[in-house]
Amino acid sequence: MHATGYFALLVAMLLCLAAAATAIFGLWRRDYCRLALLERAHLVVFVATLLASAILTIALWRRDFSFVYVAEYTDTLLPLFYAITAFWAGQAGSMLFWMLVLAVFGAGFALAPSYKKLSPATKYAYWMFFFAIEAFFLLLLTGPSNPFLEAVPPPAQGRGLNPLLQNPGMIFHPPLLFLGYAGFAVPACLGLAAWLVGETRSFVATARNTAILSWLFLTAGIVLGGWWSYMELGWGGYWAWDPVENASLIPWLVGTAFLHTAIVERRTKALAKTNVALAVVTFISCILGTYLVRSGVVDSLHAFGEGGVGDPILLFMIFALVLLASVLVAGAPYFAGRGKQLAGLLSVPGFLVVLAWLMLALSAVVFLGTMWPVISKLWSANPVGLDAGFYNRVCLPLFAMATFLVALCPLLSWTEGVRDKLGLAIVAGGFVGGGAVLYASGVHLPLALFGGACAIAAMVCVAYVFLRQHHARSRSGALGAYCVHLGLALLTLGVAFSGPYQISREVVLTPGRAMQIGGFTMTYTDLERETNPAMSIARAVIDVTKNGRTVGRLTPERRIYKGFEQPFAEVSTIPSLGDELYATLLSATDKKAASIKISVNPLVNWVWIGGALMSLAPFLSLRRPKETAGERS
Repeated sequence: MHATGYFALLVAMLLCLAAAATAIFGLWRRDYCRLALLERAHLVVFVATLLASAILTIALWRRDFSFVYVAEYTDTLLPLFYAITAFWAGQAGSMLFWMLVLAVFGAGFALAPSYKKLSPATKYAYWMFFFAIEAFFLLLLTGPSNPFLEAVPPPAQGRGLNPLLQNPGMIFHPPLLFLGYAGFAVPACLGLAAWLVGETRSFVATARNTAILSWLFLTAGIVLGGWWSYMELGWGGYWAWDPVENASLIPWLVGTAFLHTAIVERRTKALAKTNVALAVVTFISCILGTYLVRSGVVDSLHAFGEGGVGDPILLFMIFALVLLASVLVAGAPYFAGRGKQLAGLLSVPGFLVVLAWLMLALSAVVFLGTMWPVISKLWSANPVGLDAGFYNRVCLPLFAMATFLVALCPLLSWTEGVRDKLGLAIVAGGFVGGGAVLYASGVHLPLALFGGACAIAAMVCVAYVFLRQHHARSRSGALGAYCVHLGLALLTLGVAFSGPYQISREVVLTPGRAMQIGGFTMTYTDLERETNPAMSIARAVIDVTKNGRTVGRLTPERRIYKGFEQPFAEVSTIPSLGDELYATLLSATDKKAASIKISVNPLVNWVWIGGALMSLAPFLSLRRPKETAGERS
């Protein structure tokens, strides 16, 4: 089984190299008669990758500890669904999953009607780039990140899965991120191919559905990652600006910029070169996320550490940037004079470009902040990282401003000026009136006040557009876009209040003692202990009341898993659309004294509601891929 899995990857790598060379030769000779051969070659690559993935999955299911990877990330006590998710828990397995998803997107796009309409030259160039990417990942999988190493002799028991990964978020969060990462390879390769050979069809229209799918998968992965952090780590928040968290946010920001400039190109034929660059940079930033997690260049709770793949990934990113610059220069003569001039700033295209620049500025800030410990080594022997306060001060105002632009954009004309002055007045009234109501209700922090007012204005805009503009209800693309914007407004509202107005207290209580926080009374009643073959559990029981009425019960836990000496927290919450109660058991004694952290998180569930809407609404835009003329942002 070990040899079969490895041989499948080796065959796939050699086939990718041969197919890429065939595509290069065909482009050079302008001979495209082997296109069917290239498509069949990718089908073989897909099947070989699927076979290797199936072998690793079966080994995890059977707890076959003769596989080094299985022994490192599972044991016989691990529940089956967590044993299967160990596929992407380690470096080698996650790289194989990356490659599997990449092959799935390649095979799926080859079957799409939009692919069949491309010219043979564009298809050749597309496969040249796509096979090269796959060959790179397969090179890593057959070299420093081999998931099929054999343990001789096999151990009787595995090390087990890190308890932090034993969470439902592990089932969905990493796969969704990989789906988003790999999916952006298609528009990147297609953009390079179209620009290189002079394809007359707009690549953003051809890759539209794939780009939207990739974006929604990446969005869902980030939102689920925030929820996982909130529920598993026990610190009371959902976004700590950790380097690995930032690694997924950077491609999301660049990809968001690309989706909005793509709307401009589909409508006005402008920004063709810009969209090629943004499509490629989006994919490179996805590779950057992989680099930050696996290179050891930054310290993070979520990173794998150096595993021999950091330098190759860095070289790949540098090569991709050089290739992008070269293709943009080489393809320029084909597109001379084809671009159209943009409308003025006070227009839909103008605002979309400003929004794209805002997203790119945010991505640059996050990237520089993440890499600051590395950059500062150039002049300091003791470099320090930037704390969450820096990101909050710089990024959150820009994020709120993006929400404000979203609120105004649908009211502008595609040529110049305001097309709906009544709507503009209503939205402006929503911003001012919403801000006034928030201020009167005690919201005085400038950032929270501004973010909340922007969110209210965006919600007012969506409601107004749904009522007054028929296309917002009748066209699936527009409906999906406006629902995403509504989700963004709800998420902004949650972010604006859940952090700045969070209340937290840490206390030591004995059974029968109570504490007060945010108008709630917390009565610590008991400490329960439980032991099973996999772990030992200490569970605090806390009854919650407010104004004499029962609110619910909190049962935070402290767990010690077999094979791990460090205790892990399991938080308990009482959900609410207003103030959510959040409890963490920090420690406990044999006499049942417990150190407990209680937090009151206002509006935090609107983050998950808004994020869920942003993740699901784009599916509406996939129903009518030909409908581009009436899209609005």
